[in-house]
Amino acid sequence: MKLLFASDSFKGTITSEESAAMLKKAAEEVFGDVDCSGIPVADGGEGTTDAVIAASKGEKISVKVHGPLMEEVTAYYGKLDSKRAVMEMAVASGLPMVPDEKRNPLNTTTYGTGEMILDALKKGFTDISIAIGGSATNDGGMGAMAALGVKFLDKEGKELEGRGSDLEKVASIDASGIYSGVKNARFTVMCDVTNPLCGKDGATWTFGRQKGADEAMQERLEKGMCNYRDVIIKTFGVNPDEIKGSGAAGGLGAALLVFLHGELKSGIETVLDLVDFDSRLQGVDLVVTGEGRTDWQSCFGKVVQGVGDRCKKHNVPAVALVGSMGKDADKIFDHGICSMMPTVVDTIPLAEALAHAKEAYQESAVRLFRFIKTGMGVQRK
Repeated sequence: MKLLFASDSFKGTITSEESAAMLKKAAEEVFGDVDCSGIPVADGGEGTTDAVIAASKGEKISVKVHGPLMEEVTAYYGKLDSKRAVMEMAVASGLPMVPDEKRNPLNTTTYGTGEMILDALKKGFTDISIAIGGSATNDGGMGAMAALGVKFLDKEGKELEGRGSDLEKVASIDASGIYSGVKNARFTVMCDVTNPLCGKDGATWTFGRQKGADEAMQERLEKGMCNYRDVIIKTFGVNPDEIKGSGAAGGLGAALLVFLHGELKSGIETVLDLVDFDSRLQGVDLVVTGEGRTDWQSCFGKVVQGVGDRCKKHNVPAVALVGSMGKDADKIFDHGICSMMPTVVDTIPLAEALAHAKEAYQESAVRLFRFIKTGMGVQRK
């Protein structure tokens, strides 16, 4: 029997690689000699770069960039081969990089993300995948584009830095100096939100509060974002509000799509393509996937849904071992998942469950494979 393991990380408790190792141990305990392999996967959020590097046996490239407050930080991205690179904007411009007392999207910038992209282009990468979740920013991607050579000018012709507070000041955009390597590169933007740049469902009103903005800041940022949008329309003849996902990451989505002509794709679908998941299904009898919690949201771009859909397409049965199950978790059965088992088997405080997550996962993995072995016996009879 050939088994393939492809789980998301269980945030803060079990990594994708650790889950594969524990599943292998459990499978061998129940079945004896069995062919097991694991693929680290992620959904385009935290840990995406590490997962793809590990699955592809890639290389981590470190680079000095400017963080959300223009402080010097060390970011990194992954080299998959001579042409392909994968990166997360969160390692250069992420919310966890900003202390709680300093969270104010009027002051933050995506400049470091642009520096990371620039470094990859200068090293010759021409196929770059960028995960854009977890931002600390609401600058419309101006900072990132400024790092790549785009000039955002105020009404007096003064060049702007590219912070959230600069949105309201933009009078013109000069993209003639954008780094030349951009035109020969392909950019895939990993994102599962479809918010426009402006409006009640846009970047500012949907995500601004979680980045530290109060209502007064949101009103100012929204006014600035509308100004920025109007200048983009005037300059390029493109309305970002008509592009799904342009409001992602505080408007970085708009910049990547308008200035770099990026293609917006589901995070999990992009990751599965990068790790060549479909070819790894050849000859596999069963796939085990999982995540920390499965509920209705799992059907919208999460790892279990993505893995299940691919398995369904290739007629490979898949089961899920998850931390817990919430409202409408059974909806995942429409996405190629044949059965699902939670690791939590008692009513205990969350802190206690997290503290013993690995023990619970290992025990549940054994139970899972015992059920599967029993089913195999029933089928033979």
